[in-house]
Amino acid sequence: MMKIVIAGGTGLVGKRLQTLLKKQQAEIIILTTSGENKIEDGVRYVKWMDGSVPAGLEDATAFINLAGVSLNAGRWTTGQKSNILSSRLSSTNEMIRIMKSLKIKPRIFINASAVGIYEPSETKIYTENYIPNVTDFLSDVVYKWEQAASLANELGIRTCYMRFGVILEKNAGAFPLMLLPYQLFVGGTIGSGKQWVSWIHAEDAARAILYAIEQQLLSGPINTVAPNPLRMYDFGKIIGEVFKRPHYLPVPSTLLKIALGEKSMLILKGQYVVPEELNKVGFTFKFPTLQEALHDLHK
Repeated sequence: MMKIVIAGGTGLVGKRLQTLLKKQQAEIIILTTSGENKIEDGVRYVKWMDGSVPAGLEDATAFINLAGVSLNAGRWTTGQKSNILSSRLSSTNEMIRIMKSLKIKPRIFINASAVGIYEPSETKIYTENYIPNVTDFLSDVVYKWEQAASLANELGIRTCYMRFGVILEKNAGAFPLMLLPYQLFVGGTIGSGKQWVSWIHAEDAARAILYAIEQQLLSGPINTVAPNPLRMYDFGKIIGEVFKRPHYLPVPSTLLKIALGEKSMLILKGQYVVPEELNKVGFTFKFPTLQEALHDLHK
């Protein structure tokens, strides 16, 4: 039976992952900074980030770090940008510290990452072989995040960085905000419409994590995106078609920059990212196209 230790286990991907792990009757341990140690619905919640080493983590199959302040939360003020970076580094560093202290270490360490490590481009195609350049706040955060996680390699632990694209979930993450204008009948092209959106259904994101645990050949960066990226114009058009809403009212870049500040880059810029490593090892996407993903979320 698998024993899985998760930080950020109640978040966007964590909830989906818990559901999959329960189906496999895995032992699930959620590291939490709120509340007391408890067992709820068969899941053990353990306090961490207090300088101690929580009991019962020996001989885990995997340590998974999904913790970090959401990029979608609030404007990117100087303070918020500091929180975004520090929350990711502190959780990663703490997991490294705990794993280092264990006599029987986990077989694999999976750390969340993001396609934001690749510089925005309307023409480049990014596989995991591309060597990223730090060009903006987001790529700097992701680069430092992966560097912190890479210390697990020195402990002899197979380490994966799951470079997530835009994760689509019904009532969480960026998707409800993307859907809102269409629900209000004011949906349309955002910015130039030429920017790429590399996306993934939340269930496939969780399935990819589980696959990485089981697939020994996977290590290092893993582009965790669906195999069919879309330009923003087509992405919005398909939202309108699936949800039966018009797609006609453009949203100018200047308006978004005023409304969102630097955070507007999340939707005004993008990357064409290919899940090459997942394809190599035979991972099958449950929702390979946006139409399939949206029809599932529209249930």
